[in-house]
Amino acid sequence: MSTLSLRLPDSLHERVKKFSGEEGISINQFIASAVTEKISAFATKDYLERRARRANVKKYEKALSQIPDVEPEEYDKL
Repeated sequence: MSTLSLRLPDSLHERVKKFSGEEGISINQFIASAVTEKISAFATKDYLERRARRANVKKYEKALSQIPDVEPEEYDKL
């Protein structure tokens, strides 16, 4: 495990202390969780962009054309 010296604005530090205290976790655990969450968001974005590049509009339209044009069930209406 690595040690990292981190400079935070006082206001952000206070908010981190507040939220980590409310969650009953350490500041280190809170920040590690926040960094993990951000990395996961970047990885998901990258994955979706790669997946979108493989898209085939004709296959998509063919799949959509196979869906019946009927009213949704009552529980499924917006």
